[in-house]
Amino acid sequence: MKCSARLTNSFAGEWELYVVTDGTSLDWPEHSFERTAPVPTLQERADALALLGYSVADEVAWEWQEIPSGVMDRVELLASVNVQPMGGAA
Repeated sequence: MKCSARLTNSFAGEWELYVVTDGTSLDWPEHSFERTAPVPTLQERADALALLGYSVADEVAWEWQEIPSGVMDRVELLASVNVQPMGGAA
């Protein structure tokens, strides 16, 4: 079973990673990096995913998007990547 992991800024501006699963958003596994900068490295993201029981699927790259809320407002960054449970289990 492949899922999507997302790295984004929380409402407080801190980086957080969560895994979108079939459950409700309240049940999605999540990890906070507890900082606003710098952006978590690839290794930090891989380590956080492992703590949540997931790994990046098929060595794919993270895809980044900018989500502007207005011309003068800060831009929210969102990165996503396909992941799978550790060991490939369903």
